[in-house]
Amino acid sequence: MLLFVQFFSLGTSLMAGSLTLAIMTLPTIIRTTQESLKTVPKAYREGSLGLGAGKWYMIRTVVIPCVIDGIVTGCILSVGRVVGESAALLFTAGMANELLSVPEAVQAGNAGSTLTVAMYVYAKERGQFDVAFAVAAILLVLTFLINMSAKIAAVRLKQKRG
Repeated sequence: MLLFVQFFSLGTSLMAGSLTLAIMTLPTIIRTTQESLKTVPKAYREGSLGLGAGKWYMIRTVVIPCVIDGIVTGCILSVGRVVGESAALLFTAGMANELLSVPEAVQAGNAGSTLTVAMYVYAKERGQFDVAFAVAAILLVLTFLINMSAKIAAVRLKQKRG
């Protein structure tokens, strides 16, 4: 909040919320990618380099195909965290209940809302639990669709690899 809302003078806006969530997901993605890279056997790298492949070619054709599952898993975990995040968004994105066009959404000072914030508002402030449960169901469906699409992407990447 202090960095994007105050220091960069973005105000409570969707841009500040998006940047906050991007920074919050980086550690998860970086750590899972590091752990995946450690699982590639050293012999694969040495064998590729020993056969005359350049470093970039070795990374692109040997290392990345071996670790793509771990990278996709890290992204799934991060998206799951983003979907459920509400505290950071309350302070950075705001609590507006209006739909913004894309040019309006990226302007500083235009507050927006996410499904988790809307669920909080409907449940705690307005007492409309039926609407809050509908929003929660939408969040569950979105999470399911994101997980399934990531799983399908991982399977297709694995099939493409060999």
